Amino acid sequence: MPGSALAPPISPTEPVTELLHGVSITDPYRWLEEQDSVRTRRWIAEQTQYARGYLDHLPGRQKIRERMREFLTVETYDSLQKTGNRYFFRKRLAGQEQPGIYVREGVDGEDRLLLDPAQLGTGKYTAVKPLRVSPDGRLLLYEIKQGGERTGTFALLDIETRTTLADVLPRGYLRGFAFAHEGKGFYYVHEPVDSNRPFYRAAYRHVLGTSPDKDEEIFCAGESEKIRLCLVSEENRLGFLVYRFLSKARTEFYLRTFEKGRSTQTFVASVDGILSPQLVSGRILALTDRDAPNLRFVELRLCSRKETEWLEVVPENQARINQCLVIGNRVFVSYVRESGTEVCIFDVSGKKTGEVPISPDQSVRFLGGSAETDELLFEAESFAEPIGIWRYSEGLGKPVIWANRAIPFDAASCVHTKISYPSKDGVQIPMFLFGRRDVLEGGGRHPAIMTSYGGFGVSMTPQFSVFVAFLVERGCLFALPRIRGGSEFGADWHTSAKRRSRQVAYDDFLSAAEWLIASGLTRPDKLAIFGGSNSGLLVGAAMTQRPELFRAVVCMVPMSDMLRYHLFDNAGMWSEEYGTAEDPEDFAALLRYSPYHQVRSGVAYPATMMVSGDADGNCNPLHARKMTARLQAANASGNPILLDYSKFRGHSPVLPLGERIEALTDRMAFLCDQLRLPV
Repeated sequence: MPGSALAPPISPTEPVTELLHGVSITDPYRWLEEQDSVRTRRWIAEQTQYARGYLDHLPGRQKIRERMREFLTVETYDSLQKTGNRYFFRKRLAGQEQPGIYVREGVDGEDRLLLDPAQLGTGKYTAVKPLRVSPDGRLLLYEIKQGGERTGTFALLDIETRTTLADVLPRGYLRGFAFAHEGKGFYYVHEPVDSNRPFYRAAYRHVLGTSPDKDEEIFCAGESEKIRLCLVSEENRLGFLVYRFLSKARTEFYLRTFEKGRSTQTFVASVDGILSPQLVSGRILALTDRDAPNLRFVELRLCSRKETEWLEVVPENQARINQCLVIGNRVFVSYVRESGTEVCIFDVSGKKTGEVPISPDQSVRFLGGSAETDELLFEAESFAEPIGIWRYSEGLGKPVIWANRAIPFDAASCVHTKISYPSKDGVQIPMFLFGRRDVLEGGGRHPAIMTSYGGFGVSMTPQFSVFVAFLVERGCLFALPRIRGGSEFGADWHTSAKRRSRQVAYDDFLSAAEWLIASGLTRPDKLAIFGGSNSGLLVGAAMTQRPELFRAVVCMVPMSDMLRYHLFDNAGMWSEEYGTAEDPEDFAALLRYSPYHQVRSGVAYPATMMVSGDADGNCNPLHARKMTARLQAANASGNPILLDYSKFRGHSPVLPLGERIEALTDRMAFLCDQLRLPV
């Protein structure tokens, strides 16, 4: 293991001790929270040099890079939407660093380039994405990102002249946007990064060609960091969604109607939890968990007494609704089922009229549709098949491919199966196993890689991953346990591992590892885990609670200090999911599993690669920095603890092609070395 014998850089400790609910908590690396300080930048540089000393000398690295290039230098399509007879989308040519924005006339038309980010002259880290087309087809709203930031700059492109207008929304979060019907302006909700009042939540009307200082405020939700304002729109109506993130999330909905030069504003509804409305043909349709934990689709009607009537369109089901989309006079509803996704079709009165014929082992995501042609656009993928974009309509009778990714992967040599295993409390947890046929059916102990998510109701369904595909090619078994915290079996599956019960998700994940070992499929010295974001928190909790189960860990853009996570960026919005250390009962639960606080000196930890970067505004990179320092100081195994850190990396997957190839080369070389995989 090249470089593993080298000692990591020394991270100075400057203990900060606080008394929280009567418990003394000491944080030795609080100083690493200061991202732009001279000593933090010096520390990052030292960590990068240490990581490169290990990664750059791994055997087979060049062959791994070549295979990554084969996987990634293919033509890709995404962000598809249809307006009239034209398709707007993002497309990256094989070998191109960043995708451009294109338009296609009709299904069989030629792809015409509208905007190449390279022409902006701001470097290879600049990415663009189409967001919305004006009703008259004249203007395109698009986003500009730098690196992996979640924020963006928002501009308007004249589609015919391919010129960008002067009407630009500066860097920030765009929470809602609607073109004005008369074509002279737009409505928007925007949270600028450099605002003098960063928590003032309001919607505005902008007239094209005028100064932003003259924008008219048309709705105000208040001024608080615990409020988020969004909007939805139809021809002559705007809907304002006010989310209040208190001890329990609450959603309010207001409707503004424009008629004959006048406007009226009406309060429509207020609910604890989910209310996701769509304004369609003069109706208010909404997905909600009001009286329906697994969600239902309803129509909201305003009565003469200024009350709202809730009429059921698609009732609650045993399976939780994943997405709901109205196209013309049909309602498309996707459900998470045992294997993948099921898509059902209803008429607008709620009568089921059919299903979209898709493979039961596919994951489906709605992209949008066209009422004029009654056409649904969606993405579909599986463990062995990369993402493809599909069209479906009643006239077509079946899904028809619109674009796919010709990734060179031998899908025919791979199979997957479903098993279940008992968790710590005896509950049976389902798990997918995916691998080469000779590995999955041939018996024996094999290298294995495992991940899951376990939070926010996110269900684990079959998806294609270059990360997994490369390892599977080399004889790895891939395991995907569908642990609690998701919604695979409805809302209860989520709530049973939520907030103070979050350890349930970690027990499910650890029980999956124990089952893989006990069943003879792998051994601890052949088992690796990986995850990012909330899944990064999951693998961080797993490795600190049961380090002896794993050989290697890849922990990407994680949270690790769960006592302070809510103090940074917008993470306080997740208090209903995690709780916060401000509440004594939440504090006790968080402290028991917070990875940063569960690191123990003298423990033999697995080889670990932490991945993060300056541009992450979701899971602040302080988590990765502090966790790396603490693991390096505590580790007694001699296994490398590395930090893979980039100035441009964030939570959005928009890094240029060359950097993505290098990043995956690092991760694959690290795992091949640790798991002794053939290169």
